Order: sequence, then structure tokens, then C-alpha cells
Amino acid sequence: MLRSRWTRAAGYAAPALVLAGFGLTHPLVLDPASAPWWTTLHVVLLPVFPLLAVAQWLLLSSAPAALRRPGRLAAFGFAAFYGGLDAVAGIAAGTVVHAEHAVTPVTGAVFGMGDTLGQAGALCFLAANVAVVATVARETSWRAVPGAVLLLAASISFFDSHIFWPRGVLTMLGIATGMFLLGAIANLAPARPSAH
Repeated sequence: MLRSRWTRAAGYAAPALVLAGFGLTHPLVLDPASAPWWTTLHVVLLPVFPLLAVAQWLLLSSAPAALRRPGRLAAFGFAAFYGGLDAVAGIAAGTVVHAEHAVTPVTGAVFGMGDTLGQAGALCFLAANVAVVATVARETSWRAVPGAVLLLAASISFFDSHIFWPRGVLTMLGIATGMFLLGAIANLAPARPSAH
């Protein structure tokens, strides 16, 4: 039981840890020299970012329907919209800069659309994490505070940090730690009797 609890908690943290690692290699600016890696990195990240939503989805398993349904809808919104950011501002922008050998007005337009998608995704990510925190706090009371503070603060930082070094990497580490701490204590409270 104890080993499975820590293993499960590590699983919740793993996507953000992987993203933090990739953040160490994320170019700070997109230019003709960085464009090939910029594009490739965002192709690699396409299946990784949605794993954050999977962690949220699983952490909401024990939530009452009033938290679980909107929380899971928000997690889905994060996966969809943030995937759009990576496809547009990552893959498409990198491809344009590489093909044109320059940053052009088209690049700016592509980034504008990517930013819109990213903001929607980050808002969904925060909303899902609010539901996660409410779920775990409902089960564990004050023991949820350290993980909740880290997860919510990092979720707010995520709005404009992405995974860029240094702040984005620290943001991902905060998300990983918050999810780990909440995952480690989730579902530990005795089951509440159901009212019939």
C-alpha cells in the first residue's frame, strides 16, 4: 500500500519533471539558428503536455461529481488548447522561420494565435488544479496545504512562463512537487459513509 501510494504520486509528478528537463533545452528565442530544434522540441512535447491533464484527471477520481466533472472538463480543455499552442507557436512558427531563414511578420501572426491558445489552455490548467486542490483538501484537510500552495502558485506562473529557463523550469518543478504531495495524501482519509 505504502509503495503503491508513492509510486502513484511519482506518476502524477512525472510529466512535469519531464517538461522541466526539456525546458532546460528550450531555446530562449526563435531565430533561424534555433528554428530546427524549436520545431523538433515541440513535436516531441506534443504527447507530453497532455500527460499533465491525465494526472489531473486521475487526481479527480475520488471527487464528488460537482468537482470531478468541471475539473475533468478543464483538464480536457488544457490538453486541447495547450496542444494547439505547441502546434502553432512551436511547430508552425519554427517551420516558418526555418523555411524563410528569418523571423517575419507571419511569425508574429502565428505567435499571436499560439498565445491565444496558450492562455486558454493555462486558464483551463489552473481551473482543473483548483478542482484537484478542493478534492484533496476535502479528503485530507490541512495536510493538503503544502501541495496546494505549490500547485496553485505554479499554475499561475504557468500563464506566462511556459517551460522556458529559468522560470518555466521552476514552474514545472513546482507543478511536479505539488502534484506529488497531493497525490501522496489523496485517498488516504477513511471513506465517508454514503447517504442513501
